[in-house]
Amino acid sequence: MSDKFDFGGEIVWEPPPDYIENANLTAFMRQHGLADFDALMRRSTEDVAWFTDAVLKFLDIRFYQPYSQVLDLSDGIAWPRWCVGGKMNIVHNCLDKYSGTPAEGRAALVWEGEEGDTRTLTYGELYRQVNQTANALRELGLGKGDAIGIYMPMTPEIVVALLAIAKIGGVILPLFSGYGVSAVVTRLADADAKALFTADGFLRRGKPVAMKPTADQAAAQVPTLQHMIVLNRAGIETPMQPGRDHWWHELIPRQSEQAATEITAAEDRLMIIYTSGTTGRPKGAVHTHCGFPVKAAQDMAFGTDVHPGQVIYWMTDMGWMMGPWLVFGALILGAAFFIYDGAPDFPGPDRLWSMVARHKLTTLGLSPTLVRALIPHGEAPFRKHDLSSLRFFASTGEPWNPGPWMWLFENVGQGKRPIINYSGGTEISGGIVMGNPILPLKACAFSGPCPGMAADVFDEDGNSVTDQVGELVIKAPWIGMTRGFWRDPDRYLETYWSRWENVWVHGDFAARDSDGLWYILGRSDDTIKIAGKRLGPAEVESILVQHEEIMEAAAIGVPHPIKGSELVVFCVMAPGYEPCEDLRAELRQMLVNAMGKPLAPREILFVSDLPKTRNAKVMRRMVRAAYLGQDPGDTSSLVNPEAVEEIRKAR
Repeated sequence: MSDKFDFGGEIVWEPPPDYIENANLTAFMRQHGLADFDALMRRSTEDVAWFTDAVLKFLDIRFYQPYSQVLDLSDGIAWPRWCVGGKMNIVHNCLDKYSGTPAEGRAALVWEGEEGDTRTLTYGELYRQVNQTANALRELGLGKGDAIGIYMPMTPEIVVALLAIAKIGGVILPLFSGYGVSAVVTRLADADAKALFTADGFLRRGKPVAMKPTADQAAAQVPTLQHMIVLNRAGIETPMQPGRDHWWHELIPRQSEQAATEITAAEDRLMIIYTSGTTGRPKGAVHTHCGFPVKAAQDMAFGTDVHPGQVIYWMTDMGWMMGPWLVFGALILGAAFFIYDGAPDFPGPDRLWSMVARHKLTTLGLSPTLVRALIPHGEAPFRKHDLSSLRFFASTGEPWNPGPWMWLFENVGQGKRPIINYSGGTEISGGIVMGNPILPLKACAFSGPCPGMAADVFDEDGNSVTDQVGELVIKAPWIGMTRGFWRDPDRYLETYWSRWENVWVHGDFAARDSDGLWYILGRSDDTIKIAGKRLGPAEVESILVQHEEIMEAAAIGVPHPIKGSELVVFCVMAPGYEPCEDLRAELRQMLVNAMGKPLAPREILFVSDLPKTRNAKVMRRMVRAAYLGQDPGDTSSLVNPEAVEEIRKAR
């Protein structure tokens, strides 16, 4: 790939001395005599076993039986074994170890519902509720190795369920709360689920939305499913199947508050998280007790710099990896996390900022899509709330455009709060690249790779490149890497390890500039190649959303007999504006001026929405398939599948 990369950005945030002095990263580097971040990166990637051992100690990960070897690569880099011979249960490290300590009385979980209800659970209260739920699961005959689905709204009970499954040595199956029947069936059946946590429903924009009917239809198609535990969340009349269904409020509160934690091997399965592929059935990323939670806590500690007594919120559903990431990371660090069950702009556009003020949130994880939606409301919604508790913004899931990034940083953040950009994935257990509190930032950039991640940017020939767009790769194993795809090892090898020997190819386009900052430029399978020029869709979209009338854009490449591909773009209008031919011509000219006449779009189409996942990723492959009249593949992860049909009709 020969395309030069020029983001043209300047440093916009320099870490103040107190951020550097008090950072977890600084403490870790001092412990190990590392002079700076570059020294940490060198040692952490050249000696993965040393770094992993050091992180386990830094996070106070406790083992019932110590490991004899941190890392065993005898089966090759794609199949490492971690913490060999070690026995531990991650719930011991999230809750049990705090029993009888001052942390017992500290907030662990803070919750708010759309209707305005709030609840706080201390570490002690959460520990006791998890024990009761673990006892309930055992009463139903469930135990070690049993897969249990979680298909619930974001209430305190979803956290209790997650931890209780892990406590008994079960396998957690997190399911997006907006899934339809077939998506739930596919995942539960693939993992041979024996039980499911669900709810009668939830509230969205003041209206109840039923969940139990979907769960019932799914359960009827999963022969291994024996039990369903149902939370009464929305007060919806709900039929219960005798012998199979159990109300949460009838089954769990009567249980003992004491329960033994199952002693599991460090590499025993903890969780299977499903991600949608371009084709075929969803991929089940397998994670273990000593894998996913350790990586989550490491990134939360070093990137978002969370400390005990602080409160982190990441806008997420438990079915997306950031849900379990939030729970495990915060609890391992002895901090608190916030969850919200509702629409982030209901009943008004200041809802998010009011929650920051009310709960004194210190880290706020949100998406570029949400920020773009909030910008038209102006500054009044956040100006009326005290946001002084906030130390960091954070973001993951999709590339930023400079305009919304700077709006959040300069207006809401007053130029003082960095946006900790975070990119990796479900199979990573967190980040490949990430901002942090001790390095400067440019708009839309990442400070660098996460410690321990041997990340690089390769051109088409496998050469490492700087100031050039290339494939994001990883050249050494890390403790959070998936232990393969459930029942599909060949697909795992084909997906990540088949292009270059012993190199993980992540499927993202990336670049690092000569100042050492990194950028993620969208999926490499979204690439558009026009007359030999390789184009990342984010580059096109950034130009279009600079126009005040355009809120969102998606760029795709479609076949062309001479140029290979040509550009087609879809635009979503900002509130208060209507599409017209003059605007279409204006947008076309903007693209020509910015990128040159050979890259002029074939078509600019206006739609009311773009197909997105719950974590706000625009699914360009579905946009392209719909435009070309092809099968869009698995649409179960979309929050708005109707957007695919609108694109199909727009062509």
